[in-house]
Order: sequence, then C-alpha cells, then structure tokens
Amino acid sequence: MKQYRLVALPGEGVGVEVTAAALSLLEQVASRQNFAVQVDYGWIGQPAFADHGSYFPAATAQLCEGADAILLGAVSGGLLELRQRFDFFANLRPICPSPQLHHCSSLRPEVLAGVDILVVRELVSGLYFGASGRSADHAGEYGYHTMQYHDWQIRRIAKLALQRASARRQILTVAHKENALPQIPWRQLVMAEAAAFPEVTVIPMLVDNLAMQLVMRPAQFDVILAGNLFGDILSDLGGAIVGSIGLLGSASLNAAGFGLYEPIHGTAPDIAGQGIANPLGAINSLVLMLQQWGEAQAAAQILQAEAQLLAAGYRTADLRVAATPAEKLLNTQACVERLIQLLEG
Repeated sequence: MKQYRLVALPGEGVGVEVTAAALSLLEQVASRQNFAVQVDYGWIGQPAFADHGSYFPAATAQLCEGADAILLGAVSGGLLELRQRFDFFANLRPICPSPQLHHCSSLRPEVLAGVDILVVRELVSGLYFGASGRSADHAGEYGYHTMQYHDWQIRRIAKLALQRASARRQILTVAHKENALPQIPWRQLVMAEAAAFPEVTVIPMLVDNLAMQLVMRPAQFDVILAGNLFGDILSDLGGAIVGSIGLLGSASLNAAGFGLYEPIHGTAPDIAGQGIANPLGAINSLVLMLQQWGEAQAAAQILQAEAQLLAAGYRTADLRVAATPAEKLLNTQACVERLIQLLEG
C-alpha cells in the first residue's frame, strides 16, 4: 500500500473548519483507493504566535521537512514565510465554473460557456518580498515597497507556465505592465523561453486590459501567467467568475514538485465558528494534491462526487442565491458527509 505523509496547518478562522472537512473526505477516498495518509498537525498564524511567539515557528518548518505535501487552511500571518522557506514559486489556481452554478456567477451564463482557465502566479518574489519600510524626506513621511524580480525567476515560472499551456489548449497570456514598469521585462523573457515551445501561442497583455477581458470574455483564456501582485488580484476575480471564492483551490509547487495546497479564501472571521464555511475550496485543493501525487482516480472520484452534489441542488450559504425548493442548504459538516455518501455510491 502506498503511504504519504501530509502536514496539516489548519491556521485560524474558517481554516480550521474547512481543513477538518477536507481531511475527513481524504480519509475516505484513500481507503477506497488503497493508499494511506499519515496526517501531522502543525501551528501557523495567530495560534502559532500566541503559543510560540512566531507566525511560522521553526518547529512547524521542521515538521514540514520531508513531508509529501502541506495542506493549509487560512491564516492572517506566516504565509509569506512558509512560501519562501520551501521556495513555493509556482502557484496554480484553476478557474473552471461548474455548469450547476452558472446562476451564482456575476457573469451571464452564455459568457461562462467553455471557461477553463489556469492562473500561474509567481509566488516568492516581487512586491511582497522586496525591500520595504517607512521613512521621511523634505515632503513628509512616506512608506515604500520595492518590486524586484531576477530574470531567472521570471524565466523559471515562464517555463512552467509554458509546459502547462502545452498540455492544455496551447495559449499563454502574459500579464504585464511594461509601459509603467519597463525594467521588469516579462514579455521579453517569456518570449525567450517560448522558443522551446513553438506549439504555444504567447499573448502579452497589459494587466489592466486583462482584468477587463476576464470579466467580459473569459473563455478566450487558457493559461494566464502573472507576477505575484498581479496574479493575486487576477486570480481572485475567479471567485466572481465561478460564483464564490469559497470554491477555489490552489497548489503552490517548488522545483522538486513538493507542494502547499490551500483554498484561496481568507480566514473569514465574520463567519468563523458558525459551521457554515464552504469546504469545497479546501477539497478542490486536495484534488490538486492528489493529481500531483499521481492519484488521478482518487482526484476524479472527488470531482465526480462534487458535481453530483451540486447537480442535486445542495448549496453552502455562500452559494445560495435564491431561496427555492430546488436549493438545499448545507452546513460545512453536512456538505462533506453528503460528499462521502456520494463517494460510497
């Protein structure tokens, strides 16, 4: 029997709830597919700071060493340190609206037809990791953050994005702002890497235009490559496209294929502890983890159960846009229990 070791970092807020839900589903699918997962729990975020004086303690970093994956719930601190510690430079965020939820989207159903997007975001450099601080000059006090990218960092994420595009519909859109940021030549460096992928059509697009196009004609996109800041903003638009940010999962990989898997929503303190958070973002992150592990059948079974759940009209609170008999409201625990029933056939 194949065995994996998973480090679970539930974090805080709804992260604790959705992580528990996802892990209970993972246990069921692992049993059905004849593999085992050892789950070790670690601290991150506010709970870690309260107990260890650090948002990302050394003990948590050590726990993650040698694991097969990390599952993260949601945090308000420590995430950048975790990403940088393991060089999780490639963030993958699929945006694929479910036909059963087209009415939940901000966009018209006909605009959603055929939408299947993968956002590839560079995750360990750029504005979030550059020099920053507070100072003052003759005009007064000011703050600053520095966007810095080494050419090799752009080249390596470009290569990964090109590989993903080559395996999909062979279209790569590159988000950039070189009219205002000419010293960070995303277009030039991506095109240099693209010479090894002649089958991929590369389309550079100014990021402001790209954001507009995402909500006007999202079906035109296949893979979108973006830097850290632009990718953060663009991929969150995916929540509006699919109907809720609670649906979206993500994978963050390093060069060795070691991954961090997390829903893209935040800690949601306004609903934390109420048991109504949507666990599908965390579950869809598990799907990406299983695919990375090569457990394709397990991943497919979860996706099939999820489609059946939504087709039957079951909804968590964030997806209930009309109080009709066709929509059946579920809390977090009931949602995962129903998914387990569907897995069992």
